[in-house]
Order: sequence, then C-alpha cells, then structure tokens
Amino acid sequence: MARILVTGSADGLGRMVAGELIEQGHEVVLHARNKTRGVDARTALPKAADVLIGDLAVIAETQELARRANASGRFDVIIHNAAVGYREPRIETVDGLEHVFAINVLAPYLLTALIDRPGRLIYLSSGMHLGGDIVLDDLQWVRRRWNGSQAYSDSKLYDVVLAFAVARLWPDTPSNAVDPGWVPTKMGGASAPDDLTLGHLTQTWLAVGNDPAARVTGGYWHHRKQQKPAAEALDPDFQDRLTDKLAELTGISLF
Repeated sequence: MARILVTGSADGLGRMVAGELIEQGHEVVLHARNKTRGVDARTALPKAADVLIGDLAVIAETQELARRANASGRFDVIIHNAAVGYREPRIETVDGLEHVFAINVLAPYLLTALIDRPGRLIYLSSGMHLGGDIVLDDLQWVRRRWNGSQAYSDSKLYDVVLAFAVARLWPDTPSNAVDPGWVPTKMGGASAPDDLTLGHLTQTWLAVGNDPAARVTGGYWHHRKQQKPAAEALDPDFQDRLTDKLAELTGISLF
C-alpha cells in the first residue's frame, strides 16, 4: 500500500486519480483550495485518508499546506495535479503574481521544495506545452499583452521543465510529466474530444506501477506511452534558469 497526495482532487482528473488509487487499496490524501471544496472532496471520496486545505494561488497558504503535509507523515507519491485553465483574464494574486503562473508553476515548485522528498513525483502537463514560449523576464505577463491560451501553454511547458529538472537532480526519485489529453472536464470543456476515462490512468500507473516501464524517470507521457516533449524542456541550462528564477521569486531553493 502506498501513501499518496493528489493536489487539486476536489473534482476533475484529480478526483478520478484519487478515486482509482483508493479503490486499489492505497492511502490517499486529498487536497482542496478551501473548506467548502474540501467537504465536496470528502463527500465524493469518503474512503480518503484525509483532506488538506490550501489555496495554491497564495504563497503563504501553499507553504502552510506543505507544513501540514509533512506533519501528516511521509508520502510515497505526490501527484501535482492542481491547475487552472486558459479562459480567465489576467488576474493578480495577493502576492502580486499572475494567477495561472502562481497555481500551475509556482505552487508545484514550492510544494516540491518544501514537502519531504517522496518516492515518486508526477506533474500534470498538457500537449499545449509544445506551443509554450520561454519568457523568463516576463513570467507575470506585465510587459506582454495578455493571452490566456499562451499563458497556459507557457505554464505547462514550465511544468515539464520542473519535472525534468527534478529527475536530473534527484536521480533516485522518479519524476515524470503527464499529458492526460484534452478531456471533457470543467477545465477542458464539454466539447473536448479525448476520452475522459483514459485521462487519469497514466498517473495511477506511474504512481504505483511495479513494472519497469512505470519506474523510469524524466519521461513525458500520454496514455502510458512516452512522447517527445518540447526540446527546451530537455535543456539542463534552461532547467537551471527556470528553477533559479522560481527560487528568486520565493526565497526558497529547490536543491
């Protein structure tokens, strides 16, 4: 039995991943951004071990979430599932950060840095990362004209970069990125063409699979098959520049 934390598991793919792992007999800790969502998560998955609350748009709450996670005991697996999509306008968080970046990129970085190192790490990305731009001098979309789709693509590129940076620098901790497909969740929309029933299976397989294929590190996966990621994600120099930038923003170093 593995002990697993799934961020953003009040609904959507996060809830599906958590539910599948619970049914397999694993100890799953859910996460929701507020108490109301936490009740929703617990109601949907009453066999979950616990629900941790924390708004990932807020640095202080993300840090507190990490503290509570550590206090609850070591995790075998952490699935960084929480994310927001590309349909919102540019919003600034209480920390003065752009909202999509804060949740999709900075939060998994902080949780990776602050939560005791687990046995496996999984980061949710998207095929849209292939259209992501490298703009490290304007991560907050202050200089550029806002484009929600581009901001989302950028964030998903940075998620793959983070997964690969961890894989390179923590070689004993399998770290992978997953494209679940464009599935009809609340984020993906009702017209999304991919099969929702397949959207969570790669995450569960990478989380607890014992066959050698599921225990690799530094992979970018779609439906249990490795895919070719954006070339930038494979560049160790870019990995270091991104993690250095995130450390500068937070005052917390990953390595």
